Amino acid sequence: MEDFIEIAKNAKQASLEIADLSSEIKNSALNSIADMIEENKQEIFESNKKDLEEAETMLSNGEISKSVFNRLKLDENKMRDMIQGIRDISKLEDPVGKILLKRQLDEDLVLQKVSCPIGVLGIIFEARPDVISQISSLAIKSSNSVILKGGKESKNTNKKILEIINNALDKVQGFPKNVIQQVFNREDVAQMLKCDQYINLIIPRGGNNLVKYIKANTSIPVLGHASGICHIFVDESADINMASSVVVDAKTQYPSACNAVETLLIHKDFAKKDELLASLQLNEIQLIPNPQSWSTEYGEKTLSYKFVNSVDEAIEHINTYGSGHTDSIITKNIENAEKFMNKVDSAGVYFNASTRFADGFRYGFGAEVGISTNKTHARGPVGLEGLTIYKYKLIGNGQIVDDYAKGRKTFHHKDLN
Repeated sequence: MEDFIEIAKNAKQASLEIADLSSEIKNSALNSIADMIEENKQEIFESNKKDLEEAETMLSNGEISKSVFNRLKLDENKMRDMIQGIRDISKLEDPVGKILLKRQLDEDLVLQKVSCPIGVLGIIFEARPDVISQISSLAIKSSNSVILKGGKESKNTNKKILEIINNALDKVQGFPKNVIQQVFNREDVAQMLKCDQYINLIIPRGGNNLVKYIKANTSIPVLGHASGICHIFVDESADINMASSVVVDAKTQYPSACNAVETLLIHKDFAKKDELLASLQLNEIQLIPNPQSWSTEYGEKTLSYKFVNSVDEAIEHINTYGSGHTDSIITKNIENAEKFMNKVDSAGVYFNASTRFADGFRYGFGAEVGISTNKTHARGPVGLEGLTIYKYKLIGNGQIVDDYAKGRKTFHHKDLN
């Protein structure tokens, strides 16, 4: 208990110190991290190899799922993307200190709405060791401190990556200590969820059970999604080649991803529906016409499908059984596409595109801390902007409210450019 409280206190202090750090120091820190990860990538691969060997046993014992195991492996491609993602974040505009509103309330009384960091982030994630570099980089750029808790299946990789990150940060002049910290025990998670005195936001990245547990056991705001029940609706006018290509990509490109399609809705009058289903089977997709539940996240090459009478029925199905993550329509009918994108209540609504595009890197955010289905300040892939909030700054010249209350002065509320 005391150990975690000390970590949380240090994180709080670090968040205050990094809050007004210059863009130059933050970008220098990010490039230093990218350089050091590149220089030490073989050490990371060795640590990842240990995790994979241990995970093989966990998989055979049923302790982890196949999809979790698949997310665990770090290869040259993931390493390259991880390093490039850090460099890309360093090139993005600083999200802190932006003037979002400037309004003259009266002469010499100016109100500003200015972006600022959230503070201390608690991140709980399963597998995917590249998450550490993504979140650390986004936290640094957005001037937040972070406490990370990874899954036991990736502990060796997580330790090594964070060791390299903090070694890099130690060499950056002016960069505060304890901005990026890590905990390892299940008891630490329990303490993190109670620690509303120091932690401002919890972000879970993992399966449905993890997210539900966290939401049920903390009073700290939680940003994330419980499941990824993504849909594609193939409308009557869809092009068969486009429909086949998009659905195959959305299901097979990375089946265990949260933005992989799980349910296919097909207009009953789509002339090439048999051809479409056959093309999916040729790509080793198992089709289920009558699933036990329409809210199943398979995480593998399994796809529920259903014939619907109209775009309205497709929309109703998605809003009933979906998780508010990402849903797509394949059609040549612009009116139906606009209706679909306006009425489907999801963080991402697509027209003639794969659901797999729901990703911070692909959106140009550099990376993401996760995908949010919340309806709060951040929705969809959460990048830098989602890790900031705002404060109001009022610049006056001795004004008092009593003058306005008694009519001696009046507000004129003039927006300034």
